[in-house]
Amino acid sequence: MNDPFKQGEDARKVLIAEEDAEGRLDSWLTTAVEGDFSRNRLKSLIEQGAVTVNGVAITEPKKKIRPGDRVEIILPEPEDPEPQGEDIPLDVLYEDEDLIVLVKPAGLVVHPGAGNWTGTLVNALIHHCGDSLSGIGGVKRPGIVHRLDKETSGVMVVAKNDNAHRHLAAQFADHGRTGPLERAYKAIVWGRPKQLRGTIDAALGRSGNDRTKRAVKREEAEDAREAITHYDVVERYREKPDASCLASMVECQLETGRTHQIRVHMAHIGNPLIGDPEYGAAFRTKANLLDEKARLVVSRFPRQALHAYLLCFEHPRTGEVMEFETDMPEDMEELAQALRETAD
Repeated sequence: MNDPFKQGEDARKVLIAEEDAEGRLDSWLTTAVEGDFSRNRLKSLIEQGAVTVNGVAITEPKKKIRPGDRVEIILPEPEDPEPQGEDIPLDVLYEDEDLIVLVKPAGLVVHPGAGNWTGTLVNALIHHCGDSLSGIGGVKRPGIVHRLDKETSGVMVVAKNDNAHRHLAAQFADHGRTGPLERAYKAIVWGRPKQLRGTIDAALGRSGNDRTKRAVKREEAEDAREAITHYDVVERYREKPDASCLASMVECQLETGRTHQIRVHMAHIGNPLIGDPEYGAAFRTKANLLDEKARLVVSRFPRQALHAYLLCFEHPRTGEVMEFETDMPEDMEELAQALRETAD
């Protein structure tokens, strides 16, 4: 049989029965689509009214097909797979019946999405916690109250029931303005901010060139959202007499929690994160100013140098203020040490 498919509009697959066509509709379709669908799947589509013969919906799989019949399969929108538990190791700092606090490593996606249906933190949590995760975030984000970018490491809290989820979500929505919530990060950036301590108050929205990226926007822009980052320079590398330096370590505290906020804000003031492929690519050549050892460490650094080292919140059941702090991961420690030792 020649390829019977003619791709139509609205996700329709159109088939024309040839002269030798005969037998049941489901049997003929199974042969005609050459393995694209199982017989059971085709039977289900027929019973759902997704198959027409000469313009008439057929719900009976046993319907006889005749030579020259025009058959259309109207394909439903694909459904996202429901995440399954996977035995992925978790670095757990604390756990009780209401929540789990853990350190997410760089490279681990928080929840399933396009291109990342497996191997995520959610898959690991389902395996670890079973059915005890909060369902407020939906099937793809059970228990997820906040998130970190794939290549950002650091402390996260996950809710194990709906009450905990609501309580924690309210704290994150308040951004610690009236409660104890605190989030602090360590970032290694190119150069040094003009002021050693300051606040970046610049609204963020989707980039006009790439909707997966964020950009500083005018406050009156339609998609602009308030974004405030407080920063403090805590270490400077290869500082010169004029107070400039090649790179520095910055502690950042979030007053809001926008996508890519620290990354965009630091780039906005001229100090993008080392290793940031989206917002710091133009600074890659600065590695050429380093000695060979440091240059090698910087050029091989695989991600944005950002670590969420501190998280403080109120326990949703007991009201206890809980604070968790974790050291920088090995790759960022190696990067910082190479910068400390770099020669002029």
